[in-house]
Amino acid sequence: MAFIKEESEDVKIEETFTVKQEDLQEQTDLIEENEESKEEEHHVKIEEKNNLQTDDILKRRDKNHFTCTQCGKSFGRKTNLKIHMRIHTGEKPFTCNQCGKSFNQSSNLYTHMMIHTGEKPFKCTQCGKSFNRSSDLHQHMRIHTGEKPFTCTQCGKSFYCSSHLHQHMRIHTGEKPFTCSQCGKSFSQSSNFKQHMRIHTGEKPFTCTQCGKSFSQ
Repeated sequence: MAFIKEESEDVKIEETFTVKQEDLQEQTDLIEENEESKEEEHHVKIEEKNNLQTDDILKRRDKNHFTCTQCGKSFGRKTNLKIHMRIHTGEKPFTCNQCGKSFNQSSNLYTHMMIHTGEKPFKCTQCGKSFNRSSDLHQHMRIHTGEKPFTCTQCGKSFYCSSHLHQHMRIHTGEKPFTCSQCGKSFSQSSNFKQHMRIHTGEKPFTCTQCGKSFSQ
């Protein structure tokens, strides 16, 4: 009988332990589920916040878009649109007090003034040649690097500056925008036009150092 009683008590202890284990597991599952729910809620809040921030940025971008009514070009600042509009209106409020030439931007006037002052702050590290504009130095550097980013779509010939490509394209288009007012002859390049004009003016700027004879070219 003592053995049966002892076995019965062991069964009760085991059942109690099993119930407690089940309760503990259930509580653990609830805690994990609650934590997962909180984590998911946290991610949702972050995503909603990011979406709101993105919407806010887009709204501000739309609000800050200043568009030209003439050509449709857009700007982030009203002042940039105002400067751009001078291209269409022809307004040039910045005038050189040395020669009277006018410009639509103060920065262009500042660069122009260097012609009068002789200032050339941008110097080539390869050959020492100086320029009054950083863009001119950048273009000049291509002579040393061999870079020719402007390519003719007709024949594939490349150039280190866009103006040379523009001049070259006249070979293909047949355009001759420089016309002599004396004889009506036209030229595709201004240098050829200037050279031609010396026939009419009689100018001979090239002089021989040996005999003193002068030539027009």
